Amino acid sequence: MVSILDQVAGKAEVILVNDGSKDGSLKIMREMRAQDDRFRIVNLSRNFGHQTAVTAGIDAANGDAVIVMDADLQDPPEVALQLLGKWCEGYDIVLARRVARSGESLFKRTTAALFYRFIRRLSSVDMPLDVGDFRLIDRKVVNALARMPEQDRYLRGMISWLGFSTTEVPFQRDERVAGESKYPLRAMIRLAVNGVVGFSDVPLRLALWFGMTISVLALLFGLYILTSWFFNDHVVQGWTSTVLVLTLLGGLQLLMLGIVGLYIGRIHNEVKRRPLYFVDPEPDSPQGSLLEDHQPENRLAGGGVAGGGGAAQKRRSGPSAA
Repeated sequence: MVSILDQVAGKAEVILVNDGSKDGSLKIMREMRAQDDRFRIVNLSRNFGHQTAVTAGIDAANGDAVIVMDADLQDPPEVALQLLGKWCEGYDIVLARRVARSGESLFKRTTAALFYRFIRRLSSVDMPLDVGDFRLIDRKVVNALARMPEQDRYLRGMISWLGFSTTEVPFQRDERVAGESKYPLRAMIRLAVNGVVGFSDVPLRLALWFGMTISVLALLFGLYILTSWFFNDHVVQGWTSTVLVLTLLGGLQLLMLGIVGLYIGRIHNEVKRRPLYFVDPEPDSPQGSLLEDHQPENRLAGGGVAGGGGAAQKRRSGPSAA
């Protein structure tokens, strides 16, 4: 990462976000900061989740552009220079689009591809395919994002919703360099649910249509029973059809209540108005008190994410990367 920073024409920084890790990550971060003052640390008070940690990094960055990337080197740092090049051409958002995913299972590749296409069909927002959080965003995009304080965050959709001029840089996602992913299947499922529920009302409309369809079928079935009883004196009164219909209707009702409950749960999270995260200050750092906490009202005063800023002579001073 240091070699990438050295190629940047202008001031640059890297913000390392520690999302409540229990391993030696924070120690390594502090060693990196001690060796190079371009590295800064945001040490969250506990694990708040991936999307909130990325938000904390974006809030902390000071650059005119912010690059978000994972620390496992699956997002190649050298691609950051290509993102900066496109930013200097005048684009406000530069997406890093994956053309290959090395070292990932067939299950993960397949489900990821299906999810991106599924949410693209459901959402009214133009969601780019095969694009994760690895991207560059301009300062005005950072400021606009700071005005979106929602708790259940799906940053890829939130940034797409903002609009602004956008382009892509293709890259090959490499294998993880070290360690194992701490992003379990349940976290990926939660992210997918946040993406669907946060940017589409199709599930609610499906619940409405299911309800109307079942009502029509129930009416037709009632007419059939009455007709059979009227024209046939030997209609057998059995419990099988009754249990079948009641079970079907009960299952559908629970399914629809579950869908509605997802949206009500999001409303509940929003109305509590809790700060999105808290930072445990680094006592030996001049930026130790950085981002004490961020209420939704004052998040606009935040910064960005750490990162590079080269080739920035054409557009202001310098960027940040995370």
